[in-house]
Amino acid sequence: MSESLSVWHLVANASVVVQIVMALLLAAAFIAWIIIFQRMQVLRVARRHLVEFEERFWSGMDLNRLYRDLQQEPPEFGIETIFMAGFRDFTRLRQQTQDPEHVMDGVQRSMRVAVRRETDFLDNHLVFLATVGSTSPYVGLFGTVWGIMHAFMGLAAVRQVDINTVAPGIAEALIATAIGLFAAIPAVIFYNRLTNKVDKLVTQYETFTEEFSSILYRQLHRSPSSNHTAKTNSEAVVQGS
Repeated sequence: MSESLSVWHLVANASVVVQIVMALLLAAAFIAWIIIFQRMQVLRVARRHLVEFEERFWSGMDLNRLYRDLQQEPPEFGIETIFMAGFRDFTRLRQQTQDPEHVMDGVQRSMRVAVRRETDFLDNHLVFLATVGSTSPYVGLFGTVWGIMHAFMGLAAVRQVDINTVAPGIAEALIATAIGLFAAIPAVIFYNRLTNKVDKLVTQYETFTEEFSSILYRQLHRSPSSNHTAKTNSEAVVQGS
């Protein structure tokens, strides 16, 4: 009896449909754990890049030098890509037009696109975790229902039914539900945790774009042409007085 109720024996003797359900759930759980570890590593690196970049950015370092340093080793992802997108368009548009509003519109548009691209990268594969977390219990329940149906149909040919006859069929059916929960619970927990981390990073990215836009806007109004105009106007006022 104990041997017939061992997990491996029950899985090996389950119906084909239940075995397929178990295999699908185990594969989903395995892939989910791979995604969990991979996304945690990506978010850890993105967080470290954010801290290191903000230390350099707010240290008073020349933005042109910072941009040149990043060009030597272009980052694959992170806040640096947002900075590079904004500063690249700022330099290009400032050479094409003297209209500050036009320049800033282009810069902010580029940084919004960069933030959206980073958000999509950080959210990559998280939908799979949500899908596993929401559907695995139902898939496991389907395997359980099918297994119980198969067990009761087998009992139709038995004249005398006792617990020893019923227990193996029901036990093997319930294993499918157990595997479904084994796949779903970690997927839901880490989906919520990783989504929260992504939201915090994206919020910091958006905050940086606003602060960086303000810095570039002030820099536009401190351009040589503006300073020359202000100096000429002040001299005219002095002469008039």
